[in-house]
Amino acid sequence: MTAPHTDARLDAYLSRIGLTHRPPVTIGGLRELHRAHVGRIPYDNLSIYLGRPDPVDGSVDRVLSGGRLGYCFHQNTALEWLLTALGFSVSRRHGHVWARPEHQLGTELNHLVLVVSGLPADDNPGGHWWADAGMGEGFAEPLPLVRGDHVLDGWTFGIGAGYGAQAAGRPTGPAAWTYRHLPGGVVSGVVVTSRDHSPEAVASSHHALGTGAESPFRRVVVAQRIDGRVQRCVRGLVHQTMTPDSREQRDLTSYDDWRGALVDDLMVPVDDVTPEEWTALWERARAAHRAWDEAGRP
Repeated sequence: MTAPHTDARLDAYLSRIGLTHRPPVTIGGLRELHRAHVGRIPYDNLSIYLGRPDPVDGSVDRVLSGGRLGYCFHQNTALEWLLTALGFSVSRRHGHVWARPEHQLGTELNHLVLVVSGLPADDNPGGHWWADAGMGEGFAEPLPLVRGDHVLDGWTFGIGAGYGAQAAGRPTGPAAWTYRHLPGGVVSGVVVTSRDHSPEAVASSHHALGTGAESPFRRVVVAQRIDGRVQRCVRGLVHQTMTPDSREQRDLTSYDDWRGALVDDLMVPVDDVTPEEWTALWERARAAHRAWDEAGRP
């Protein structure tokens, strides 16, 4: 039984993601929670772009207060708390997200990965599942940690043997694997291992990504959420909706249109953003968009 304080926080969290009940500790319950989370709490880098990155250890409190959650370290730290409070068995892994082939074998920690265990199913007798609210564009439900292609909402995601596991002759499983992302996404894949993923390692990586001059999260405003089979995104001044069958993009040519897309479609909480900050954000976004246009939109 959870403590009364945890009970109140748990119910507040569930309310934030649109649930009025506590899903059972089953694969069905896990799927329901995952869809609700990625559909109602957007992935975003707005606090980093504003120059005040939120701490990872305050992630659950920001969910409960109705604030922005953030990117992968925040998202999966909060999701881990939620699942654990409900009784799921959750463990962490080291994730290395890559977009360019030359970065595929990198070892830096730039993604926190969650594994939920103890939920066997016909297509996943081992019972290990990859739950992830921090991909931005990703999967609406947890993926089974079973080698092969997995089709979800019309999207195809691939799970393969981990490099270390492959070299040592061990089968793929919950310790290490590789991931092939959805076609047309910004991310190409993820390499998941048991390298250092301690809270201290996460805090160090978050500091580098949140404040480093070369951090990709400081270059352009990004907000994303997964609305069933629809991947919704604002990147800079471009609004995109993508399904397995279509991709629609439009430039956001006015301040009101841009702010409205972030707040209304992407559901980004912005109560703490001052008018002066909004003006500065808009000017930075327009300048970056012009530079992108002039470079041929590479």
